[in-house]
Amino acid sequence: MVDSSSAPDRRRFLHEALFGAAAGGALSLGCTTPKVRKEADGTTTFDFTASSGALQPDRTVRSACQFCNSLCALEVDLKGERILAVRGVKQDPVQQGELCVKAQMMTEFVYSPNRIRRPMKRVGGKKGSKDSRFEEISWAEAEEIIARKLLAIRDDGEAHTVASKTAGRMPRGAGALIGRFFALLGSPNATDVGPVCNDAGGDALARTFGLGNFTNGYGVDPATGREDLGSARLTLFFGTNQAETHPVTFAHLLRQKEQRGSRFVCIDPRRTPTAAHCDAWLAPKPHTDLALALGMLGHILSAGLYDRAFVQRWVAGFDELVAHVMRHGYSPEWAAERCDVPAAQIRALAEDYARAKPAAIFCNAGISHQLNAFTTYRTLAILAAVTGNIGVPGGGCNFMHNTWPGGLELPPLVGELPVLRDGLPVGPDSFATSILEAKPYRLRALFTVGNLLLASANSAKVRRAFEELEFYVYTGLFREEPANYADVILPIASGLETDGVYMRRDDRAIRWQDQAVPRVGESRTDWEIWVGLAHAMAKLDAKHTPEYWAGNFPREWNDYRALWAEFAARTPGVGGMGEARLRKRDEPLRWPCPDERHPGVSTLYLDHPSWYEAARALGHEGKRFLTGSGKVEIYTPELEATLAAGGHSALPTYFTHPEVAGAKESLRYHEPVRNPLHPNNWTPRVELGVAPKPLPDFPLMGMIGRSSVVHFAGVTHWAPSGKHLDGTRHIQMHPEVARAAGLAAGDEVIVESPRGAIRGSALPWEGIRRDTIFVPNGFGWEQSVGDSLGTPRYAEPANTLVDDAHFDSLSGQQAYKCFACRVRKA
Repeated sequence: MVDSSSAPDRRRFLHEALFGAAAGGALSLGCTTPKVRKEADGTTTFDFTASSGALQPDRTVRSACQFCNSLCALEVDLKGERILAVRGVKQDPVQQGELCVKAQMMTEFVYSPNRIRRPMKRVGGKKGSKDSRFEEISWAEAEEIIARKLLAIRDDGEAHTVASKTAGRMPRGAGALIGRFFALLGSPNATDVGPVCNDAGGDALARTFGLGNFTNGYGVDPATGREDLGSARLTLFFGTNQAETHPVTFAHLLRQKEQRGSRFVCIDPRRTPTAAHCDAWLAPKPHTDLALALGMLGHILSAGLYDRAFVQRWVAGFDELVAHVMRHGYSPEWAAERCDVPAAQIRALAEDYARAKPAAIFCNAGISHQLNAFTTYRTLAILAAVTGNIGVPGGGCNFMHNTWPGGLELPPLVGELPVLRDGLPVGPDSFATSILEAKPYRLRALFTVGNLLLASANSAKVRRAFEELEFYVYTGLFREEPANYADVILPIASGLETDGVYMRRDDRAIRWQDQAVPRVGESRTDWEIWVGLAHAMAKLDAKHTPEYWAGNFPREWNDYRALWAEFAARTPGVGGMGEARLRKRDEPLRWPCPDERHPGVSTLYLDHPSWYEAARALGHEGKRFLTGSGKVEIYTPELEATLAAGGHSALPTYFTHPEVAGAKESLRYHEPVRNPLHPNNWTPRVELGVAPKPLPDFPLMGMIGRSSVVHFAGVTHWAPSGKHLDGTRHIQMHPEVARAAGLAAGDEVIVESPRGAIRGSALPWEGIRRDTIFVPNGFGWEQSVGDSLGTPRYAEPANTLVDDAHFDSLSGQQAYKCFACRVRKA
């Protein structure tokens, strides 16, 4: 265990990471703060804008940030219809007025000259080429082009060959409208962002506790008056770099840590900014967190460190778990051979976690993006259960991005609906195989939200698929990389141009936001796009009366307030989250919240009347855990039979990616079967424990991830401040790796994997394993914003390197966190 006592001072961290924009010259124009202000680092700030009449706002609008799941509240100061300043809301006790560097990008997006302002259609050029030509058209013409194509495909008997791929940037509920449209059309392929984010965590939580959601909350639980996550005595950060991915909620945890004297431990192959603010850092091999967790579990069970009273009353399958762990020999020594963390450190971590109480586990993409993600999450959930750290303030399994119920509900569809065929196999990139190989059938049309050419694994294959795709509709703020392959381009409104519920906080909390500025050009929201398209279908569909489409998509839903009222009235656990109540709050409100009297749930499964009332609203009378047995389900015969159909087990068994250096147990894929967790889709049956073939020509292990706190996927690369602050793809590698390759800091480096090669700049960094490199994602070849700054464009995205053939067969999570690779000087 590496001592992190030399971590930078927390106040300095907050000043630099959270207020870096101010240091770069973005003064809070029009703010009402004192003219002289003492900063946390002892310096004095003079604000000469507060007394300027020209810079005083006419009004201030309450909005919310559209980026990470910290869900920061914004106060947007306006002069006329122009934004003067974006400030954090001080009244929120978690946020405390803080914002990260990305907040200013909300304004940059509104006023960007690169915005798509009107619908466009392709008028020439090869798809994907630089000679692609588009012309602006009206919304009516765009809707007609799309509707005629969809109806022609449906009338060919191939409605199932239409798919939608969405991203997390959509306002809440837009996915429900897309699913509704696809049900009327007859396609099962209205897919969401889950396999790229954290379907695995949600699946594991649901099968273990009953709900697939982040279990605890930030701040004080209004039902009990007690601090929740901040009260943890020990917090484990498994594969989550919250200092950069969730900076404001992480700052809340740091404040609580200082006040309470609690401890943080980071488990990550890199010494991330999160690790720098922890008391200890463990650096396992990429893709071996499952081994470390099983080693911890084995020691807790064999040493009798589990919570006997909780296990006896609330856990099903404990005896089977003990027998399974002992039979496989899962111990700290066994784990050390696989994850390369000393057994003594694993043993100490297990003892600390079991004895701390309450202790919290946080996870994010570092776990989700592994091909054993579901099994790893299940093991971590079992760790929390056997130590009694579930259903208690300061504990839980806080698997990030599992923030909201499975779907917001609308009135039942009216009309005779088509029978749906099976959907595409699980996995975020099965659409590319479908287009190129017609397996299980060939997709003909695709709608996207987000940038699949940067986000998908094996990017070269995805690019070929876009070239061969028959019909493609791109929606976005900017003409990102996929737009050059589109037949129709639709402009999206930015976060400050919309009303409603945009993002959500990890702890199931939402805010209402008001539209701050007029729409740019003729941009529309996602929900307006699908309402409009449904009405275009109503005019052209010869097989149905207009009511089939128009009646199921009333135009009143163009007003988000009317749409949200439907969601709140019909979705279990949302009844107390109406617009009026949300508007009155400085803090976001957490789901489930069944009625206006209910305070919302902070700690899921808490043995408290407030939780039982919420559980009743979800259809579980008298249950603490919302499983069939009413207990935490580690093993039941039913769960075992379900998972065994896909080659898995209810009891966690170790395996890892075949490209992990020195891997002993991997997996082999066999014939397709019904997905045990998602039976409308197919997935390969797996055989676990198979020895992988080594790849001696690729001796290093690579990981893909976020570049820094500056960026959120690829879209922030379209903000000038994003490119200015972090516009170069820095490939992190240990200094010994750099020396062996003859590389110095800043040298152009080529990273190669069995899939292809990318370029970047060498960044020798002591805080990374010697056998591992880190490649930032989000960099693309169309990012013209950086041209005037001299930042490079990159022809090949980072995910060119990533294997798309191996993925979590249960959740569909792609394995972005380990690929065999090598580096050389360009």
